[in-house]
Amino acid sequence: GIVASIKDYQFCWLLNHHMRFQFRANPDVEIQLTKKNRQYFFSLYEFFEPNSALAHYLYSNQHDGEYLLPEFKHLDFLWMLKDEDISDEYVQQIMQGLKSIKGVQMVSELKADKIKNKGHLIF
Repeated sequence: GIVASIKDYQFCWLLNHHMRFQFRANPDVEIQLTKKNRQYFFSLYEFFEPNSALAHYLYSNQHDGEYLLPEFKHLDFLWMLKDEDISDEYVQQIMQGLKSIKGVQMVSELKADKIKNKGHLIF
């Protein structure tokens, strides 16, 4: 989970520029939720590691006052890593890189068992 009070596209540019990722928006898998008879759209950015099965997904956690994961209202972005085996060292390396980016106020690791609305992260 990431707290950074900047627009999602600006944040992705910073990640791509400072950390050498290649996140790209994928409007085909934008997360859509219906709450209070309204549609909410949460942007999703993807990056696939070359020559690897590792996939990175960056979600915006807020849209127009609603949250993708309401149990984490304090977070602006959610970064999910998907692969068979991801080392703790790699996760720590990403977290340290994030902390060095101007505008990032907080970075914390979210354990899967603490996420109540996992279904919202599936596209």
